[in-house]
Amino acid sequence: MKKLLLIFTVIICSCTTSNEEQDKKEIRALMKHQASDWSRHDLDCFMLGYWKSDSLKFQGRNGITYGWKKTLEKYKKSYPYAEDSGKLKFKIRTISKIESNSYYVMGEYNLTRETGKLDGIFMVIFKKIKGEWKIIADTSC
Repeated sequence: MKKLLLIFTVIICSCTTSNEEQDKKEIRALMKHQASDWSRHDLDCFMLGYWKSDSLKFQGRNGITYGWKKTLEKYKKSYPYAEDSGKLKFKIRTISKIESNSYYVMGEYNLTRETGKLDGIFMVIFKKIKGEWKIIADTSC
């Protein structure tokens, strides 16, 4: 009986680790896709990684913005042309599980553009909503 319990425990642990690794892989892929969208100055596609809700929260240098639409409008106002948005790269430092369907990601962003380089740090919270990973909160500065 003890052997059976041990085998069951090992199987459960390996499935949890496997699921966590898959979640992290999907989150990394989404962020890579977002960086590509941003670098093409496709802010609408970039925003597909965010939760399309009035409850989305974005904290930047100038305060907090509530809602998907207002966040998109702010991006479009701040980065109206391709030369303003430049080329985006993320350097992910850590992805940590919060609960079964939520992770936080901490790292750095590098924006190379004609008007000058812009570097900073971020922490985003991802939640799996209707089978898709979405950013529900973003703090970037």
